[in-house]
Order: sequence, then C-alpha cells, then structure tokens
Amino acid sequence: MAVTKSISRDDVRSSILDASVALMNEGGLGSLSMREVARRAGVSHQAPYHYFADREAILAELAGDGFDRLYDYMVSAIGLARDKAGKNRAMGEAYIRFALNNPEVFRLMFRCEMVDLANYPEAKVKADKCFQLVADVLGAATTADKTSADLVPVIAAWSTAHGLATLMLEGKLGEAFGETLDQREEAAKRILAFSTQLFAK
Repeated sequence: MAVTKSISRDDVRSSILDASVALMNEGGLGSLSMREVARRAGVSHQAPYHYFADREAILAELAGDGFDRLYDYMVSAIGLARDKAGKNRAMGEAYIRFALNNPEVFRLMFRCEMVDLANYPEAKVKADKCFQLVADVLGAATTADKTSADLVPVIAAWSTAHGLATLMLEGKLGEAFGETLDQREEAAKRILAFSTQLFAK
C-alpha cells in the first residue's frame, strides 16, 4: 500500500521562500509574482496567501533572513581579527562576500521601494542588529542619534563596503575587480585594506 507523506506548514512556507529566491536570482527583483511563486513551489495559486499577506511580505521575510545571514558572515569574520582595524577590514570583506554570494537578496535588503522594513518590525530589528554590530566593533557610544560624531567611522565603513559591493554587482570597473568570484574578493581585500589605513589616520 502506498504511503502518503504529509507536508507540514513549515515545509510549504520554506518551499515558497525558496521559490521566491530562485525567481529573483533568475530574473531579478521584478520577476517575483505570487502566482509564479506558487507554481514554482508546487502549490495552489492561493497557497502563498495562507502564509504571507502579499508579495511585499515575502520580500520582507527574505530581507530579514538576508540580514540574519549577513550578521553571521560578519561575526564569523571578526572572530579571526586581532584589533579594531583588523575587525573593520574583516567586516567589510565579509559584507562583500555575502553580497557576491547572494546578489539579489543583497539588492533587496536595501531597496526601500521594494520593501519598506519600517512596516515589518521583525525584519527591521535584524537590519538594526547588523548596524549595531559595526557600531560596537568600531566603538560608537550610541546608534540612537544618527548625527552623532561617534557614528562617522561606522557610516564611513558601511558606505565603503556597500559601495564597493554595489559596484561589483553592477559590473562597474570590471577590469579592476576581475571576472571570477575569487578575483573580486581579492580586489575587495586590497581596496578595504587601503580604506582601513585611511580610517586609522
């Protein structure tokens, strides 16, 4: 007698999220639709609405997961560094590595017109946690006051890594960065090492 394997709600939810990432990786952020997500996930076209209110809710979940993974990348990287400058450089390298490994999720995380994290507190907390990590490593006393001079090195470090990651993902300065993932990571290390020296002066 055939045995029917039951599928849990968590399994369906994961399938929906996996299908969403696959669609974005294939066609960019604009390619994600609820109907196509359902088709890819092998569920009815109404099934995604049992788990997510709409397309933006799926995007918020993916963005929050992205910030969780970015945090893990950076935490793992700074564990190997000996001083503040080394940790700063390691965080930047981890940031760019994450972006290169997860290009569409990375783009999504910072596209407010695609998903406004202010409307999704859980995802916003995860984003803030990443910023707080950088602030803690660089010795900022507070992150509440975004005009505080303490945040200048934090914003400078984040801007450098983010700008470099974006240039690489958009294919700008290709000859400077190289074509392969390894070449791009090596280029990032050289540029971040130079930037870290500037911050230390």
